[in-house]
Amino acid sequence: MNSGNSPKQTIRRKIDMSKMPNHYDPVEGRAVELDDLPWVPFPEAFSDGGIRWKLLNVAPELGSWAAIFDCPAGSSFASHHHIGPGEYFLTKGRMEVRGGENDGGETVTAPAYGYEPCQAYHGRTFFPVASEFYMTFLGPLNMVDGENGQTLALVTWQAAQAVWEASLEQASTNA
Repeated sequence: MNSGNSPKQTIRRKIDMSKMPNHYDPVEGRAVELDDLPWVPFPEAFSDGGIRWKLLNVAPELGSWAAIFDCPAGSSFASHHHIGPGEYFLTKGRMEVRGGENDGGETVTAPAYGYEPCQAYHGRTFFPVASEFYMTFLGPLNMVDGENGQTLALVTWQAAQAVWEASLEQASTNA
């Protein structure tokens, strides 16, 4: 059924374009000197073996966050689902992703790049040798109990930022 209105007229009725701003300021860029940030412990509820991290960026406009992780030999991340995709760059060491190649996943040795699709599940991410990697998370991580799959925490950019800020405060209190 055609009402006689053009698509342009229909859109104008739904959204009053005269009330929209004419200009949007771009999101401010950021540059981070890694040596200026302290390494702080990654929450033990989500990792084993003394993993440390530096939060490099949060981008509310994308729902993303980026960090670099220092993973001692024998350390691991707890089970989790990537709600959104993620990309990593392993700068040193070795990482067993999704159980490693012996358990149906992948084992990568630095330098290595990886992409994790939406809903990728990791029963455990293990570091058999001292390793370091950078990762951008495009959406939250759902940290789960490896035995029953119950959600332990939903790590959004807001949660990552809050944990980082609390870790910095704790580090300055202990100094």
